[in-house]
Amino acid sequence: MRSDTVKKGLEKAPHRSLFKALGFTDKELDRPLIGVVNSFNEIVPGHIHLREIAEAVKVGVRLAGGVPVEFPTIGVCDGIAMNHRGMKYSLASRELIADSVEVMVEAHAFDGLVFVTACDKIVPGMLMAAARLNVPAIVVSGGPMLAGRFRGRDVSLNNVFEAVGRVKAGLMTEADLAELEETACPGCGSCAGMFTANSMNCLTEALGMALPGNGTIPAVSAARRRLAKLSGMRAVELVQEGLVPSQILTPAAFKNAFTVDMALGCSTNTILHLTALAHEAGVTFDLREVNEISAKTPNLCRLDPAGPFHLQDLDEAGGIPAVMNLLSEAGLLESEALTVTGKTVRENIAGREVKRPEVIRSIDEAYSPTGGLAVLFGNLAPEGAVVKQSAVAPEMLRHRGPARVFESEEEAVAAIMDGAFNSGEVIVIRYEGPRGGPGMREMLTATATLAGLGRDKDVALLTDGRFSGATRGASIGHVSPEAAAGGPIAALRDGDMIEIDIPGRRLEVLLEEKEIAARLAALPPWKPKISHGYLGRYAAQVSSASQGAVFASRSK
Repeated sequence: MRSDTVKKGLEKAPHRSLFKALGFTDKELDRPLIGVVNSFNEIVPGHIHLREIAEAVKVGVRLAGGVPVEFPTIGVCDGIAMNHRGMKYSLASRELIADSVEVMVEAHAFDGLVFVTACDKIVPGMLMAAARLNVPAIVVSGGPMLAGRFRGRDVSLNNVFEAVGRVKAGLMTEADLAELEETACPGCGSCAGMFTANSMNCLTEALGMALPGNGTIPAVSAARRRLAKLSGMRAVELVQEGLVPSQILTPAAFKNAFTVDMALGCSTNTILHLTALAHEAGVTFDLREVNEISAKTPNLCRLDPAGPFHLQDLDEAGGIPAVMNLLSEAGLLESEALTVTGKTVRENIAGREVKRPEVIRSIDEAYSPTGGLAVLFGNLAPEGAVVKQSAVAPEMLRHRGPARVFESEEEAVAAIMDGAFNSGEVIVIRYEGPRGGPGMREMLTATATLAGLGRDKDVALLTDGRFSGATRGASIGHVSPEAAAGGPIAALRDGDMIEIDIPGRRLEVLLEEKEIAARLAALPPWKPKISHGYLGRYAAQVSSASQGAVFASRSK
């Protein structure tokens, strides 16, 4: 066993003495040491119950003959961090999470790992650590929050963000908003829609790194506790079998994940995180391949914010196995890909039927013959830009309008709140990319306010930053190269005509290339907004969003 390097032999007597200071017996030291990586904290609703989930994992580890050893990592609540300086730290925390797990695992020679996680950057950070370390590992999330209830309908955090715009537009009273904020988030779990956290937990299942049910079983369910126990048991078996992430995180696994991504209509952030994970796993995946997968994958689900359903509905409908079974029957999955169960995708999903066809549509009755996400290319985004096309109003799939340029999220939100924009405009928010932000902030306040104002059908939004999975509308993010790297978005001026063609996968500014080049050449040298602390180091090291915003020294 890997842990023998800290347990066995005459020269390891001091090490054993330290283990015994922890209360370990000799019999325990003969068993596999399973690291239980717990991102519990008391500030993130998706993590507030993870002590309980981790305890269930540890019961499972012991049942299978292993010794669980818990250690922590950090986690940021994107909702609380939204629309202030805190959001600069959200994406940046992903690298810290992966690094901190690497430090703990390599320093203490664990035999296997169970990652107990839930929310946005924590899930991909832990997956990146699993790929990097290549130690037997399994992921179990804390599960999604139940939808809230407001005046007879299901609601989520997304509705609260949009309600701010409705109040500004006079469509809702502040008393109504106060009532909504009391009910929208009824308890623990990752926010109830197909936002980034739930997207990544579903795709972890599709990748084969978690047991079936990981993405959709509600946080409050006893089934979630049983899943945690089973995951702990499976971790010990993985060590015994020698099954490691590199055998699972193959090109076939990433193809499956992107295919499920398109069928579900997941958050645009999944492209950022799956690309980063592919870098760690040594798998080459070009963004143009995303469009190839999207072109042949039907969009089968419309979950909040794109539709009325929430994760509990998807779970009742059969969950990710039912979605994958439909896709497999249509020949769209690599069904022989190996998973953390020790079985293939085909074996895992066999016989999984759709139980609520209004939630998971058939291939023939899909919402769209193409997937939920699209990557746009053109002279404004030579390396690509990402949009959640399943959440775009039909009339905005193709749009031409004048640019209205803002140099930060704060400037844009102030203008939107004041109604200082015109119908048909393309609101551009730049210098919010991985380097320029730094940290590539999400722009949920901007998009949700536009939606709340009822303007998501006549105004587009374009940024080198990111959008929350709760975003809807013609919101195009990850524009690469970013402004801080001298990308064409830095050349835009108010009134420049921008052409968006989502079905055609194009994003263009109607300027000659020589004009773009001349404007870029005339710009003063970019200076980082923050040059000290972790964000200063992050801005100096981070790569383009088109490469997953990984540290440049790690990009393949």
